[in-house]
Order: sequence, then structure tokens, then C-alpha cells
Amino acid sequence: MAVAPLNQVRRVVEYAVTEIPREKIDLGIPNYGYDWPLPFERGVTKATTIGNVQAVRIAVRVGAEIQFDELAQSPFFLYTDKESGIAHEVWFEDVRSLQAKFDLIKEFGLRGCGYWQIMQWFRANWLLLYENFYILK
Repeated sequence: MAVAPLNQVRRVVEYAVTEIPREKIDLGIPNYGYDWPLPFERGVTKATTIGNVQAVRIAVRVGAEIQFDELAQSPFFLYTDKESGIAHEVWFEDVRSLQAKFDLIKEFGLRGCGYWQIMQWFRANWLLLYENFYILK
């Protein structure tokens, strides 16, 4: 599934604002993706953490079509590793998924956001963040 599916994130925010003042809540924003080998087996299968740019590069390299899950508001693609024959499912963040999360922050009047894994370079994210919010450094 998506790294941070918007429908699930929304449920958490809806609950959080009933217990915590909105102005004290920062939404966690993932800045990474997961490359899952298939089939998935709970407790056995382990994903590789990848950057968002790396995810797109993999899709281009393997000729995979990037799709978008409307419910989760997240991009994903499937591919099969030609060397190992193992199928993979990759979920990551793009400007569409990030904008959906930024819109949630605005909708609920949250204080702002913080990032998980800030070290993955994804320039489009920083440009989008700048267009949506006043940034405190």
C-alpha cells in the first residue's frame, strides 16, 4: 500500500483534532518510497526504502507505467526484475500526493508539517512546499 495513504492520514487527523489543539499539530510528510518484492508475506517480505526521484528512475529504466491510486492519493507502479524474475510493487510520493497532504493541513488548520527522511533529494517537493506555505527556518 501507499507510504501514507491520504484516506488513512485523514482518519488520523480527524481523530487528532478532537484530542489536540490544531495549532499544535504538524503533519508528518514522507519523503521516500518503498520497493516491495512480491508476493507479500507478513513478517517475511521486506521492502527497500528508496527516494522519490529514484522511484521514477526505476520506472523509466524498467519501462513501467506509473499509476495513481485516487483513494490513497499516491503514485505506484509494478515491474518484474529481469535478472531475478521477482515481481515488485513500488509506492512513493510525487507532487500530486504531496499537494493532497498539504491541502489536508490547510483544510484542518494544522500548524504545519515535518518531514520523514529529509536527506532524499526531491526538488519538486521543496518548490511545492514554498508555493503552499510560509516557511520558517
